[in-house]
Amino acid sequence: MMNSRLLILFLATTIPIVCFPGPSVAFILTNSVQKGRAAGLFSMLGVEIGYLVHVFGAVVGISAIIAASAQLFTAIKIAGAAWLLWLAWKAFRSRKEGTLAHVANNDQEDRSGRTAFRSGLLVGALNPKTAVFFLAFLPQFVSTSAGPVPIQLLIFGLLFIALASVPDSLWAIGGGYLRTLAPRLRLRSLDRAAGVIYSVLAAFTVTTTAARS
Repeated sequence: MMNSRLLILFLATTIPIVCFPGPSVAFILTNSVQKGRAAGLFSMLGVEIGYLVHVFGAVVGISAIIAASAQLFTAIKIAGAAWLLWLAWKAFRSRKEGTLAHVANNDQEDRSGRTAFRSGLLVGALNPKTAVFFLAFLPQFVSTSAGPVPIQLLIFGLLFIALASVPDSLWAIGGGYLRTLAPRLRLRSLDRAAGVIYSVLAAFTVTTTAARS
């Protein structure tokens, strides 16, 4: 049976962490402002599901291998940064015309949602900092007397993701409201801003080690 004291400590520690905005929030917010609230929520869903890779990795010990191998860790960081740079390149090359008001009722919203989900999935899954974070963070709340350790790690990991999805959803919704409050924003300007954000996130991914995304 899970230790209730450790569970309370986990919640008290996790809630401030998930409420502090990081690179994943910037990614979600960018999609929400550019493509609408639904795309932002799909981005959020993709990111959270991508985190499952790292939770299961921590459970089976793959994260430990990544943390112990500088070469593998670097390779995964480069893969994650490359994906973000690809998004930045597409944003910089965009030739969209018009304003947010022009596409507010875009009939391609569903397709952009699927694209946002896939992008979010890769952003979440290709972030090695998250792997190391779960590896270092989750074991702090495990008790050998509270049942099988892998089950405890899995429960804490899933709970972390569930808690993170709440503020991340609010960021996505907030971005959607910003989109309606500033309908005159030009699409090309937003694409350039998105390109800058993705480039900064790519640099952040490569140059930092372990932190919550």
